[in-house]
Amino acid sequence: MGLLQRPLCCHTQQPQSHHHLHSESSTSSSLSSQPSLPSVPSLTPQKPHFLEEQPQTTHHRLITAVKGHTSPIFSLALHGKSLYSASSGGEIRACNRNPTSANDIITLKYISNVNTNTVVATSNAPIKSLIVSHDKLFTAHQDHKIRVWKTTTDQPGNNNNNNPNYYKCVATLPTLHDRISKLFSSKNYVEIRRHKKRTWVHHVDTVSALALSRDGSLLYSASWDRTFKIWRTSDFKCLESVKNAHEDAINSLVLSNNGFVYTGSADTRIKMWKKLEGEKKHSLIGTLEKHKSAVNALALNSDGSVLYSGACDRSILVWESDQNENNNTMVLVGALRGHTKAILCLVVVADLVCSGSADNSVRVWRRGAEKSYSCLAVFEGHRRPVKCLAMAVDSNSGGPREDDHNSSSYLVYSAGLDCEIKVWQIRVPSLSL
Repeated sequence: MGLLQRPLCCHTQQPQSHHHLHSESSTSSSLSSQPSLPSVPSLTPQKPHFLEEQPQTTHHRLITAVKGHTSPIFSLALHGKSLYSASSGGEIRACNRNPTSANDIITLKYISNVNTNTVVATSNAPIKSLIVSHDKLFTAHQDHKIRVWKTTTDQPGNNNNNNPNYYKCVATLPTLHDRISKLFSSKNYVEIRRHKKRTWVHHVDTVSALALSRDGSLLYSASWDRTFKIWRTSDFKCLESVKNAHEDAINSLVLSNNGFVYTGSADTRIKMWKKLEGEKKHSLIGTLEKHKSAVNALALNSDGSVLYSGACDRSILVWESDQNENNNTMVLVGALRGHTKAILCLVVVADLVCSGSADNSVRVWRRGAEKSYSCLAVFEGHRRPVKCLAMAVDSNSGGPREDDHNSSSYLVYSAGLDCEIKVWQIRVPSLSL
């Protein structure tokens, strides 16, 4: 018997047969009948048709659907003028972040002639997470690896500077040097299964999430193997591995600018970690326990004072820094409810929170006065669960009402198991003073 467990599904504490989709495949009708944390107060109005009561204040529309992927899309990232997407087929694509047609897309495929003596890098290694930083891409894979991609001048047929750059794989983590340096000391080995050990620099299950430190010097990775690791981006050396960080798979990881690391797990818990002054390793600061099923998504506001968590219990929980505890703890404020199935992804920009769900919809929430929230819009159009989101201020368009100067326009990008990227525009009125 192995020591590692597969991630839990969204329904109950049962094993999931299709582990590469785990909590994303919420097909059981039992989700709709699950209690949605009735003990947690709701932060949204309880009016039966409140969305329809304010048609004059918020406007949204679908701009386009970008096609090209032939397998589920698990990650989206904005960088410069481009939107990057990564799929379970091991394919990275890039398109203009303000596309005007579904044909405005370029495929960035694995480069077959890269030296792969120390790695297994094939196009059938599903990608679970993608980060773009300057001239590099970082991708997390189901084959337990992290790959680093760098822009290349070898761009056949691409002489248009408006097109996204092409990339080649320049490193696979853990690197060969890291692996060799750990081989000869028994203290570098950890047990992964009965009678089987690996060095601590290895992830031994799907790498589910990535995050970069604010200065870009450190890469954080989380895995279904219940660990998270920290890598130095200058030489890709693994600096630390926090083993047994959770009792089950880690599905999400986010960083705050003040040094906190938050991990969300299939064990229903969210944990707070930080490297304390004078310490060499991260310590557990606190555990947030209120969800009743697998935590799939985490997101922080810009100053790190508000944490949002989404789980298979269909609720988005809102946690805020406890000012009486020097911001070292987070307290539960309430829940955002409306989705009818599992929450799979979250993104925050300004005072807006977007959530994607296994109910095939995207909801846009807005934080108002006195910690209240309102649901501004529901985007419907995906045919299958929404697995990833990106969001940005729409700086290139006047929006649906150019005569309204007291509003802001945003672009929301959503994608998931239907293999399509949808681009939405929403115009949000300014809050009344």
